[in-house]
Amino acid sequence: MTSQPDRRNLKRAAFAAGAALAVVAVAGAAPGAGAAPQAKPGVPQLKLIAASKSVTLDRWDWEGEPPGVYLDLGTYIQVENAPLELKVTRKSYSTPVVAQQILRDGTKVTTKALPAGLVQDFSGLPGFLEVSVTDAAGKEVVATKGNFCPNNASGRVRPDAPATSHYPESCPTNPFTLGSVWGVEKGWAANSSTVDYDKPVDLPAGEYTAKVAVAKKYRDLFGIPDERPTVKVTVRQQTGGGGEGGGAGLRSSAAHGQHSGHGGDSAHGEHAAHASGGHHYGPRGADAPTPPALSHAMEDRGLAHHLGDGAGHTDGSRVAPALKPNAKAPTGRASVPANVPKPDLRSLPAWDIAVTDGEDGDVAGKDYLAFSANVWNAGPAPLVVDGFRSPGEDLMDAYQYFYDADGKQVGYTPTGTMEWDPRIGHEHWHFTDFASYRLLSEDRSKEVRSGKEAFCLANTDAVDYTVKNANWHPFNTDLSTACGQQNSISVREVLDVGSGDTYTQYRPGQSFDITDLANGTYYIEVLANPANRLQETNLKNNVSLRKVVLGGTPGARTVSVPPYELINTP
Repeated sequence: MTSQPDRRNLKRAAFAAGAALAVVAVAGAAPGAGAAPQAKPGVPQLKLIAASKSVTLDRWDWEGEPPGVYLDLGTYIQVENAPLELKVTRKSYSTPVVAQQILRDGTKVTTKALPAGLVQDFSGLPGFLEVSVTDAAGKEVVATKGNFCPNNASGRVRPDAPATSHYPESCPTNPFTLGSVWGVEKGWAANSSTVDYDKPVDLPAGEYTAKVAVAKKYRDLFGIPDERPTVKVTVRQQTGGGGEGGGAGLRSSAAHGQHSGHGGDSAHGEHAAHASGGHHYGPRGADAPTPPALSHAMEDRGLAHHLGDGAGHTDGSRVAPALKPNAKAPTGRASVPANVPKPDLRSLPAWDIAVTDGEDGDVAGKDYLAFSANVWNAGPAPLVVDGFRSPGEDLMDAYQYFYDADGKQVGYTPTGTMEWDPRIGHEHWHFTDFASYRLLSEDRSKEVRSGKEAFCLANTDAVDYTVKNANWHPFNTDLSTACGQQNSISVREVLDVGSGDTYTQYRPGQSFDITDLANGTYYIEVLANPANRLQETNLKNNVSLRKVVLGGTPGARTVSVPPYELINTP
């Protein structure tokens, strides 16, 4: 598998170094530091802290991109007395997002509803942090607000805190997310800075002072003291040319991927890269998942790639063994026990829809309709598929495995094939019966274009971590090892409970050729398990449709995308 770094990933890598130091600084606090006395049992105590009195930030000036500074000041929300835990859900795409605080006092669990409308989506608490930056003369040059994702870049603040966090590692940004859990363990601190990589702050090189505060509505809601850390900021100028370098010490995370989607199997892509004429990396633009699924510090330090793949590690599934496939193809009679837990594959409506002139391998001069699509697993069991290759054969025989509640394998069944995809940006084994795409006529009676594809499965998006048996820590979150090499004799691909696999259809043969299609209304159909070869708990929720309206003229085609119930993301 190959993938190329883009400039934004290089900037992220440089920013990450500062983030990593910030976490270490917080973790170095004295034992018990910040612990609040006289706390009510089961109620977390939150406090805004700064890891350092000063930070150095780089101002980037990349050709073709807006110059600026990513404003990470190393501030954290420290949590004591009890974990901070929030459950964020919506019943359907026609109902608003609601959030509850989960309060745990030993075995006693209570809930507290957050104000209606406070949480708009699943990316975090909006307008949580207020930042004012003044120059050397004391003039305010930046006033901004930021979201707070409790799952973002956490670290311990004292040695007697839990050694690991059981909460997810990011706040999902897939527009069709259904449920999420946000949390910070007691004795931990979560990075409160939100860095928007598409909107850097325009600060020239120089010296500044930043004052940081939690917005009053959140101080009142969570009982946070009105403490406002001051951080001295040094901005230094960095420049970059058209190459893939970036200065000493820079390391691209693109090759590892960032938890969130595929596009050709490399398509977890970033729209900005495509819009500026580059490759579409991001929801699998090159088998590099889209960024925000993992916390910034995690993805930027290159930790987003197969966190658990390796000797002695598992894919994180509660009932499935490691990503390593069985030593040989199963023998004996295939069987699917009647009451065995099975996965439930569901398709999400398409999004990230755009007209392009194609990417590598497409025909120049044609118009293509590109989009992102996701099939996710609502459980209660993971989808586990092994492929086995007979010597000299071009295809692997695929088998689906089943496990009881204790993780013991209790059955298997043949389920199609896997094929080697040699195209650049793919170069791994694809499972051929996972999903397919079609472009349908307005009355949905006629298929006008087909985008049937094969897939390398990965847990790129946290679609609903509130379903039964959802795994908050899936490890096969990109494709760096999950789908084998050309000389592989066997592979295992897993889609865990609660997670989905996004493919962005910007790669050759995946987007719809619309060059000769008449203007008008069409539907993008995403179909999971198209041949019904995979065993599921429910086969009636495998299809989703997204309405699109084509316009324009050849070479200048347009597409408009009406909202999908309350989701107004094209």
